[in-house]
Amino acid sequence: MEHTDILGVAGPLRLTHQQFVDKIHPDDRRRFTATIAGLSPENPIGEVTYRVRVGDGTLVWLRSSGYGFFDGEGRMLRVVGMAADVTDLKLAEEELLAVNRRLIEAQEQERARIGRELHDDINQRLALLAIELGQLREKHNDLPSEFRSHLHELQKLAADISLSVHALSHELHASTLVSLGLAKGMRSWCKQFGERQKMEIDFKSHDLQKLPQEISLCLFRVLQEALNNASKHSGARRVEVELAANPGEIHLIVSDSGTGFDIEAARQSRGLGLTSMEERVRLVGGTIAIESKPKGGTTVHARVPLESKPRFQRTVV
Repeated sequence: MEHTDILGVAGPLRLTHQQFVDKIHPDDRRRFTATIAGLSPENPIGEVTYRVRVGDGTLVWLRSSGYGFFDGEGRMLRVVGMAADVTDLKLAEEELLAVNRRLIEAQEQERARIGRELHDDINQRLALLAIELGQLREKHNDLPSEFRSHLHELQKLAADISLSVHALSHELHASTLVSLGLAKGMRSWCKQFGERQKMEIDFKSHDLQKLPQEISLCLFRVLQEALNNASKHSGARRVEVELAANPGEIHLIVSDSGTGFDIEAARQSRGLGLTSMEERVRLVGGTIAIESKPKGGTTVHARVPLESKPRFQRTVV
């Protein structure tokens, strides 16, 4: 009766397994059948969420939970389960994703604006200040040596601040990503970051196809966040970074052998930028796994599909 109400059909629902599978959205059929095929006497419980075509031609989201029964030789006899209509929940998730996407887009626009302002205005003024301090020191040889030495220190300080602001402007604006592409941009940024933080960053990359800008920017921000975390919290002086593409997906792995951290405690405190990384990867249809434990190092593994599917909408087909 539950399937009858959800699928919008009159009378008892008598469908063969294949007839029911045929009603499932083509993009979800493999996941549905794989869940059933994965049941075993040792692991008889499965759950899967999928879209199915109902009586009026619309698509709804179902979440099915099933229990498999097996004979003495391990052959599946039947699966008994129940289904719930989670369409409203999925639509709410989509609305939340849309809001998060707009927030991240606004954040990127603001990063770019601040980066340009730092580079074109503040950094130029700092560089000019360093030059004028140097000229002042050279022009007044008659000044006491202690005063001239102090001017020299101020000149160096202004130059160092200028370099830091320059690096920050490039980090905010992701200029290396725009000019070099993902792999070369990551390699360049790892080199610059390692030099600034006195860290050895071993970057490895395989040949990559041209990626959508949204995916490139997502992975670049995940790399930046992971390396910043390693620099500030891990105590590690060496970090390994790998960027590789498999058929249909791309992987970014950042790992160190530092002090590690308690992941659940970090989530509760909203520290280390974990939420930001997870949300960015989720918005491009990917997943991110973070493995860490105190004194056990940290590994961040982001996986993003290269062929993203359109977000679900309730439509007539």
